[in-house]
Amino acid sequence: MIRFLKWVIVTIGILAGLIIGAAVLVPMFVDVGKYLPNIEAMVTRHTGRSFSMGDDIKLSLFPWAGIRLSDLTLGNPDGFGEQPMITVKRFEARVKVLPLLSRHIQVEKFIVASPRIALVKNKAGQGNWENIGPLDSGTSAQGNQVQSTDPGQDTSAKTKTGSTEIPIASLIVDQFAVINGFLSYVDKDSGMSKKISDLNLDLSGVSLDKAIDITLGAKMDGKPLSLTGTVGPVGKNPGAADIDVDLMIKALDHLALSLKGRLIKPMTEQVVDLAVDLAPFSPKKLFVSLDQPFPIETSDALALDKLSLAAVVKGSAKAVSISNGVLVLDDSTMNFSAQAQAFEKPDLKCILSLDKVDVDRYLPLATEKDSGRTASAQNGSTAKETGKDSREAGSIDYAPLRRMVLDATVNIDSLKVAGLSMANITASLAGKNGVFTLDPFAIDLYQGKVGAKVGLDVRKNTPTTTLHLTTSDVQAGPVIRDSMGKDIIEGRLASDISLSMTGDTPDMIKKTLAGNGQLKFVDGAIVGVDIAGTIRNAKAGIGLGEYTTEKPRTDFAELKIPYTAAKGLVKIPEASLVSPLLRLVAGGQTHLLKETLDFRIEPKLVATLKGQGDTRDRSGLLIPLVITGSWENPKVRPDFESILKKQLPEAGELKQLINGDRLESGEKTDIKDRAKGLIKGLFN
Repeated sequence: MIRFLKWVIVTIGILAGLIIGAAVLVPMFVDVGKYLPNIEAMVTRHTGRSFSMGDDIKLSLFPWAGIRLSDLTLGNPDGFGEQPMITVKRFEARVKVLPLLSRHIQVEKFIVASPRIALVKNKAGQGNWENIGPLDSGTSAQGNQVQSTDPGQDTSAKTKTGSTEIPIASLIVDQFAVINGFLSYVDKDSGMSKKISDLNLDLSGVSLDKAIDITLGAKMDGKPLSLTGTVGPVGKNPGAADIDVDLMIKALDHLALSLKGRLIKPMTEQVVDLAVDLAPFSPKKLFVSLDQPFPIETSDALALDKLSLAAVVKGSAKAVSISNGVLVLDDSTMNFSAQAQAFEKPDLKCILSLDKVDVDRYLPLATEKDSGRTASAQNGSTAKETGKDSREAGSIDYAPLRRMVLDATVNIDSLKVAGLSMANITASLAGKNGVFTLDPFAIDLYQGKVGAKVGLDVRKNTPTTTLHLTTSDVQAGPVIRDSMGKDIIEGRLASDISLSMTGDTPDMIKKTLAGNGQLKFVDGAIVGVDIAGTIRNAKAGIGLGEYTTEKPRTDFAELKIPYTAAKGLVKIPEASLVSPLLRLVAGGQTHLLKETLDFRIEPKLVATLKGQGDTRDRSGLLIPLVITGSWENPKVRPDFESILKKQLPEAGELKQLINGDRLESGEKTDIKDRAKGLIKGLFN
């Protein structure tokens, strides 16, 4: 028995020696080059593209199984020119043989030198990389049949094992490199052309149980691009365990993006948890480096000169969350967090907190805005004249909003937009099943406060909107002056406005506008209108006085404007103005769709300097005014017919106007003299 075992061992040793000897000697005596035509024909048949190789072929089997090829060329399909699609100057790979017997893979080198890939899409939209496959359709059909069967078998096998573990014990790659690569892409239909040159990739220390060092450098259209960092370890069961990521991407000498975190169980949970940090850069300088015009023209030439972003992103195919977000744009800083899930709806939640922003800096230049406003006015006039909307009702698809679930909170410390300066803005927007509510919405505005509640219902094809707006102690003059550049009215504004409307076009909104409310101005003035002066000028027109040349202005102690709205018709039943020496009552209506005015103002000159709080029905001189015409061209005229029908005040009333009120002490005020002056101006 021992003798038999001895001969078996000797026999195995001899066979092993013969195998090793053959592995060493065969590459030395066998001319691999004579098989070159057969290899080229086989690759051509299986790819459907012409294929060629250089004569410099080297093969080794022991102790390293290796191959070296040169001048590899894969051609283009018909219609894409004679230039090859892929060329490789040199390909070299070496694997140690004996460790393979124990499932240990040791790769000495894997090198692809000077690869050139030219991708082209023709004017018909077809790419030269498409339809790579066998020339023999019968073989292809058989292959497809095999493929249609095997995947099911593989899936079944995977299901049974329930493991993705690769059948190797270890993997070590000393050198994995792509040297001096080149990639081009040309779209002949759009004319777009992109090039990536000087592509160099180096993976060092490749192993299953160690992090892989990655160094990638390239030029995109001549601009530098790089990626450095580590990925891994991937483990013996790749995808089953978490994979750490620490990468730095730099591009165009301006962008620097850091990605640090992990891929959580990529094969099962498929979750990404990364800290993203985009270093500060100038968007404008970035476009300059790309030789491209900046797509946004801002009124402030220094705007959009600094941008940075930092956030933690965690997401999967089912949900994404962003936390610790910080966005810096110029001198504005926004902190934010967000969540998104049920992407088919989607279900969104976000919280934004902004310290300050001047939106006007980022808007187009004033000339462009003015031209836009003019165009809008012209379009509005056209729509008004034709009586039709520029867009048909129901043309907007609200189905996405009906599915959406939204919960958003916004806080802004300081905001400037359309010339208005606002502070301490708080807004909360919630929506579900097509019903959205903005509540609360609060602003500090010009020494006062504004509050609003807005509702939007899009459950039907025609949306319905409701608005409840309140203001208190808002300085109306600066608001109008900063937003419109005009002086119209001054005073502290308090209001309570309720509105509802149906539709999504201007005409539909005007037709369905309804609601009620009141505007109240205290201690102010109507700028540009001098009611007393208009009355005096009316008298002057019939030879009873002189024209006034003072700047038009009507001071008041209190101005109330109540309103009701229904079907696009806004009615003001009894607006009132209380001013020293003047009382005013106005009423009428305006048609929103026709944009017409029909108001009557009845001013009364009285002999008192009392303002708000004076409820006494005082006598005085009444000169009514009528306001008609359109919004764009209002007409104000005295109601002469009413003046002729009215009688002059009786002697007692006229005496009261001359003598004026007396104080409780019995002493006369200076009202007498001022009233005399007014009457003199009216009748002399």
